[in-house]
Amino acid sequence: MIEQALTGLWYGFSVAFEPQNLMWCFVGVLVGNMVGVLPGMGPLATISILLPLTFGMKPVGAILMLAGVMYGAQYGGAICSILLNLPCHPPHAVTCLDGFPMTKQGRGGVALAVTVFSSFVGASWGITEMIFLSPILVKVALEFGPAEICSLMLLGLLAGSTLARGSPVKGVCMTVLGLLLGGVGSDLETGQQRFTFGLAELDDGVELIALALGLFGIAEFMTSVNQTGSINTQYAKIRLRDMRPTREDMRRSVGPMIRGTLVGSLCSLIPGTGPTIASFVAYATEKKISKTPEKFGTGMIEGVVCPETSTHSSVQGDFIPTMSLGIPGDAVMALLLGALIIQGIVPGPQLINQHPDIFWGLVASFWIGNILLVLLNVPLIGIWVKMLAIPYKFLYPSAMFFVCIGVYAANNDFFQVGEVVVIGILGYVLLRLGFHPAPILLGFVLGPRFEENFRRAMLISRGDLLTFVERPISAVFVGLCVLLIGVQLYVRLKGGKADVYLPPEKALHPGAEQEAATRQPAPAPLSADATRGATR
Repeated sequence: MIEQALTGLWYGFSVAFEPQNLMWCFVGVLVGNMVGVLPGMGPLATISILLPLTFGMKPVGAILMLAGVMYGAQYGGAICSILLNLPCHPPHAVTCLDGFPMTKQGRGGVALAVTVFSSFVGASWGITEMIFLSPILVKVALEFGPAEICSLMLLGLLAGSTLARGSPVKGVCMTVLGLLLGGVGSDLETGQQRFTFGLAELDDGVELIALALGLFGIAEFMTSVNQTGSINTQYAKIRLRDMRPTREDMRRSVGPMIRGTLVGSLCSLIPGTGPTIASFVAYATEKKISKTPEKFGTGMIEGVVCPETSTHSSVQGDFIPTMSLGIPGDAVMALLLGALIIQGIVPGPQLINQHPDIFWGLVASFWIGNILLVLLNVPLIGIWVKMLAIPYKFLYPSAMFFVCIGVYAANNDFFQVGEVVVIGILGYVLLRLGFHPAPILLGFVLGPRFEENFRRAMLISRGDLLTFVERPISAVFVGLCVLLIGVQLYVRLKGGKADVYLPPEKALHPGAEQEAATRQPAPAPLSADATRGATR
């Protein structure tokens, strides 16, 4: 098994080092690093905008670029959290608690240095997990029949809707809405039209590009367009010599780095958690075991290293169930899954054998991309900070223009442009009502495959629903679904809601409310994504 994994990795480097693939990897991490700095322009919106561009690309280059945007954004998000107290994206909200106090103490460069190093360590561990765990999962998954696949997807849908940020009930509602949208169009078995309302343009269903650009392009832009606050960059001038951590800093960073890596790895294997929950859990864990928990929030280097390491370990580890089982852990992974499906590639147990260039090329590109990010992050800090001075009234109209151009170029169809506008308005209304649209994408991508395997299971068992509990592996997944629902009900009945929806600073650092009076306030309001970043 180890020899097979190392052979595959060697082949992956030969694919990743091809000039065109290396170029797309560089473009992805550069764009990701840039959008990670901009509030509201996270990896979801960016990948949605870039998705139409991948139609004319080879599958390997396309997935390398889109994946680079995802993990590259995590590096950029840490810059603003530490230097500007501006958590542009939810996973980095907790980094502000100790990162910005370090900057005010004149140690912002040290915080950035240990962040870059710890991020690389966490990412490397996540990549190593993917190298050795994915082939094992594939061997197990090859034993799955329709009943097991259906039960596993049900678990993914439930976990994605109930463990994600926000109310679990609202998450389930959004997942059901995604399932309904996935059912629009012609029935695969009978050819019967479903939910088309007599529109011939909907016979082939709702386009993934239209849904993604509407929910995570237009809706997020409409939410963030009123941000007019100016950015105070008085602490943002960092020189290279300011980024040299002392031996004591490195000694204090080793333990949190290991613990953050383990927390992120565990969270990545649970669908629906993702880097946001991983970073909050890691921070809370580190504070709990610290000998001086009262100092957290005053510039403790452990409070920066641990959540950032867990974030990157979780981001890389999220690819394991997505690529090996075809089960996305969050909305970004669902979008990457959709990008592969658009290219005619079905992620799952057969991906490693049928498309080894994509799987192993992607794994090798992770290391190449992370090394590029380490080299790019330091010299480009000043440029990224200056980009925050661009007025939003100029930034978002240009982004909207590219949204419309991208969705029209996909099929040369003006109907899809209108489709994006309608979905965008719906997404904006849902955001204003407190319904986060991310589970919609999860339900939309998994819905058709869930329905297909459910039908197959019913045909094989002659309509007997007990087949899902009579087959051992399927019964385990069904049991986990019941356990997940039971835990959610227990938390509700025990009044856990009051603790779950505390703002991040209050939930993780009880004294932050008093400290906020003496701290410099955030220069601009958080993005819509970040303001809903409080997690379970």
